[in-house]
Amino acid sequence: MNGIHDIGGMDNIGPVNIEKDEPVFHEDWESRVYAMTLATMGAGIFVTDEVRYMTETIPPADYLTFKYYEKWLYSLERMMLQKNMVTPEELESGEVSAPELTAGIEAASLERMAYGMKNRMPVFVDADIPPRFKAGDAIVTRNINPLHHTRIPRYIRGRRGVVEMDHGIFLLPDTNAHGGPDKPQHVYSVRFSARELWGEDAPANDSLYIDLFDDYMDPDK
Repeated sequence: MNGIHDIGGMDNIGPVNIEKDEPVFHEDWESRVYAMTLATMGAGIFVTDEVRYMTETIPPADYLTFKYYEKWLYSLERMMLQKNMVTPEELESGEVSAPELTAGIEAASLERMAYGMKNRMPVFVDADIPPRFKAGDAIVTRNINPLHHTRIPRYIRGRRGVVEMDHGIFLLPDTNAHGGPDKPQHVYSVRFSARELWGEDAPANDSLYIDLFDDYMDPDK
């Protein structure tokens, strides 16, 4: 979807302020939000793409003012409501009043959570699907404006690039964020010249590499 979250390639957004010796969490509640999000995902209640889409639905004014973990909390609360795991009254009071909503859900083990925090969980798909493209192929990205979640930034839509490498097969986020169906396909690193994206004023030798799914591209004929 097109929203305030997709600000790649835009100007005048402001400086990136780097905090020296920045702590992992600035306040205690941030660590709890982080832990709750990982615990619910570890229990298989929802997946990363669903959380990303929910974050994209934050009202623009709130999105620009929320702190990082405030966005996480917003998404977590609404995912729990959407999955009927909590009531609005429970969120308001902070007390459990409908325990039957989560009856039968098996919590993720501490071992699984510890492993997931220390290691990158595999997200590639072991499937025999032929690639549509190979290194060196010229492509043009599709100029799409979906209302659902997508991972193709606005500023590269309808632009020409060259495939650099094939990363393998992964689930398409556009469907994975909305309960499926699963749509495994290849993901490629694609090189775009800076001038293709930003015109002749951009440096002639600069390039940008972006990972793109099969569904985001067509051959540049």
